[in-house]
Amino acid sequence: MEMANFLADASAKSGGNTWLWIIIYVAIFAALIYFAMIRPQKKQREQAQTLMNTMEVGDTVLTSSGFYGVLIDIKDDTVVVEFGNNKNCRIAMQRSAIVQVEKASEAYVESDK
Repeated sequence: MEMANFLADASAKSGGNTWLWIIIYVAIFAALIYFAMIRPQKKQREQAQTLMNTMEVGDTVLTSSGFYGVLIDIKDDTVVVEFGNNKNCRIAMQRSAIVQVEKASEAYVESDK
């Protein structure tokens, strides 16, 4: 009888200890997911928002499809981009299609060197 009580106490203590380790592993896994996936995406989103806010008419842009062009007009959610030297090749597109912006003053300074 005494042995049965001892075994019951031992299993109860180890069961509580097992739940503690499971909680610790879940917390560590959640922290890894946060630092490996969520935080970098949040930084990338902030950089993209900063990029969208700093766009000005005359800036050279790279679109998500790989075309370089010059911003002609900026509206709420759309921009008009002129591609190539042909003044008739102007396309309206969403702001989110812009992946890179080079300021007009920076492009001019680099071409002088």
